[in-house]
Amino acid sequence: VHILNCSLLLCHFIKLLTNAWTLAQELCSCAEKCPPMGLETLKIDDFQLHASTTKRYGLGAHRGRLNIQAGLYEDDLYDGAWCAGRDDPLQWFEVDARRLTKFTGVITQGRSSLWSSDWVTSYKVMVSNDSHTWVTLKNGTEDLIFRANREKEIPVRNIFPAPVVARYIRVNPRSWFNSGSICMRVEILGCPMPDPNNYYHRRNEVITTDDLDFRHHGYKEMRQLMKVVNEMCPNITRIYNIGKSHSGLKLYAIEISDNPGEHEVGEPEFRYTAGSHGNEVLGRELLLLLMQFMCLEYLSGNQRIRHLVEETRIHLLPSVNPDGYEKAFEVGSELSGWSLGRWSNDGIDIHHNFPDLNSILWEAEAKKWIPRKMFNHHVPIPEWYQSKNASVAVETRALIAWMEKMPFALGGNLQGGELVVTFPYDKTRSQGVTREQTPTPDDHVFRWLAFSYASTHRLMTDANRRVCHTEDFAKEDGTINGASWHTAAGSMNDFSYLHTNCFELSMYVGCDKFPHESELPEEWENNRESLLVFMEQVHRGIKGVVRDLQGRGIPNAIISVEGISHDIRTAADGDYWRLLNPGEYRITARAEGYSLSSKKCEVGYEMGATRCDFTIGRTNLSRIKEIMEKFNKQPIRLPIRQPQARRSRERQCNMVLIIKKTVFSWYTFTFRINSN
Repeated sequence: VHILNCSLLLCHFIKLLTNAWTLAQELCSCAEKCPPMGLETLKIDDFQLHASTTKRYGLGAHRGRLNIQAGLYEDDLYDGAWCAGRDDPLQWFEVDARRLTKFTGVITQGRSSLWSSDWVTSYKVMVSNDSHTWVTLKNGTEDLIFRANREKEIPVRNIFPAPVVARYIRVNPRSWFNSGSICMRVEILGCPMPDPNNYYHRRNEVITTDDLDFRHHGYKEMRQLMKVVNEMCPNITRIYNIGKSHSGLKLYAIEISDNPGEHEVGEPEFRYTAGSHGNEVLGRELLLLLMQFMCLEYLSGNQRIRHLVEETRIHLLPSVNPDGYEKAFEVGSELSGWSLGRWSNDGIDIHHNFPDLNSILWEAEAKKWIPRKMFNHHVPIPEWYQSKNASVAVETRALIAWMEKMPFALGGNLQGGELVVTFPYDKTRSQGVTREQTPTPDDHVFRWLAFSYASTHRLMTDANRRVCHTEDFAKEDGTINGASWHTAAGSMNDFSYLHTNCFELSMYVGCDKFPHESELPEEWENNRESLLVFMEQVHRGIKGVVRDLQGRGIPNAIISVEGISHDIRTAADGDYWRLLNPGEYRITARAEGYSLSSKKCEVGYEMGATRCDFTIGRTNLSRIKEIMEKFNKQPIRLPIRQPQARRSRERQCNMVLIIKKTVFSWYTFTFRINSN
C-alpha cells in the first residue's frame, strides 16, 4: 500500500511538471505575438466589459472598444469611448476573458468626438483570477506605468515586459489630457490558454475546412498569389491590369471564365472590386481567398462552381487603391487607426470621386427633357470632369475606362467598418438634406440584390448581434438605401447605374476595417456563401440578342421595360442582360434607323434568366438614306408647306396678278390717249 501511494504521488507530480512545461512552452512560443482578443471585432461581448464608473450610458464600458465611432451629437446613445464618471486615479476599465488567457499587451485610443478632446496619457495594468484580488504589473519593485496617447485618434500599443496569465485584466488611468477627461478606447492582446472543457470557447469558435492562404498580402505578395492561382487554373483564369495608381502600382484584376480573354455572346459579365479605401483591407483579402477557392473547387469538380465559371465571365479586382493599402499595411492591423490609407496618394476618396450624374438626370427630368432631349440611362460624363485639371484620381479614371469597356451587368464593391449592404441612390434628391430615402426606378431589384447578400451572411441579419458603431442595421435586414444612411454625391454605385448597364452595390463586410490575420478564417466563413450567392444573381431577369433581318447583332439597341423608367443598351454583339425580379413584363427593343419591337417576357422564380430575343428591321427612311449614300447622292429635303402657308402664297400670287392687270390697263389707256 505504501509503495502504491508513493507511485500515485509520483504520477501526480509528473503530471504537474508536464502541465507546467506545457504552460511554459505556450508562454515562450507566443511571446509578444498574441492577437487582439476581439473588442474591435465584437468577439468580446458587452457583458465582458466593466468599468469603475461611467459618465452616462452612451459612454459606458461597452463603448470602450478600439476604433469605435461616435454619433454626430454628444448626447447620442452610441458615443465614442468609455468615459469615467469621475476624473481621479481610482478609475478602471476591465475585460473578463472568461478563461485563463496569456495577456501580452494593451492598445489604447482617446475618445472619438467632433466636439471633445479626451484621452488618457498614462496608465497601470492589473490582472486577477477571481476579480477580487488584483496584482499590478511591476517594473522591479515599482508599479509599471505605461505611456498612452498624445492625441485621440492614433492608437498606441504597449507590450508587457513578460506575458502574464489571468482571467481578468484592468487598465487603470493615472493621467489624462489636462483639458479633457478620462476617456479610452481599448484593445487587449492575449492568447487563450488550452482548455478543452471550456464550453464558451467551443460554442463561439468558427473553424473553416478550406485550405486557403489566410494571411495579409502586400502588393508583391498579392501579385504572386494571383500568379499562383493562374498557374493552377490556366484554362479558366487570366490576369490583366486596368491601369496604374498614383505611385505607379498596377491595378491587377483576374478573370475567371471557361473562355478567358473573350466576351461570349449571351454570357453575362460580373465584377467584384475591393480596396477603394486602402485601409479597408478585409474585402481585398476576401477576393484573394475567393479566387483561390473557385480555382480549387473547379478542379475538384464542384458543380456549383463549374456552372458559375462556365456560364459567367467573372472579374475580381482586389485592390483599387494599392497606395493607400501599403500605408496601412506598413503600421499593421491594430495601429492603422480608422483613416490611415483611406485616400489615394493625392488625397482623394476614390469611391466618391465619380461625376455627379444624379443632378444632371434630375435636372433633365424637372425640365421634361426626357426622352426628347436626353435618355434616362447612359447619362454622359460632363466635359469639365474629363479635363486634365479636374480633381479626379488616376485610379478613378482607370475604373471608368474599365467600366465603359466591359459590358458588366452586376457588380459589388467590398467596403469595411460596418455590417450592411447599401444600394443606390447614394445621393439625396432634395438639396441640403443629409438623409432621405432616394430610390432608383429599379428599387425592388436593388432591394432583392442587397438582401441576397445580407441574408446569407453569418451575421448581417442576426437581430441579436451588437451594432458595430451607431446604426442597428440588423433590424433593416442588413440592408439600406445609401441616401437614407448618409448622402454622398459621385459614388461608384450611382455612376455605374446611370452611365453603364451595371447594377452596383456596396457590401460592408466587417466591423473591423483591418482585422488581425488570425480573424481571416472566420471572416471568410462569414462571407463565403454571400459572395457566391450574389454572383449567381447576375442570372436573374431576362437576356437575349437584338438582331437585324440578316441575323447580325445590333449594338447600342435600347431595351425598355414598361413601367420602369430606366433603360439599358445592348453590347457590341447585340446581346443584353436586364436584371428583373420575378413577374411578367412588356419589353421593347429599338435602335436608331430601325423599327421598334415589343413582346411580353416572363421572369420565373427559378435561377436562370429568361430568353427574350428581338429581330427588328430598318425603317423606310433609313433605307432611302442608305441607298442614296451608297451612290454618293444626298436626299433632297424639300420644305414641308403647311395649308396656311399655301393660302398665304396663293394670296400673294393673286395680288401680283391684280397689280399686273392694273399696270397693263394703265399702259393701254395711256397709249390710246397719245394715239388720239
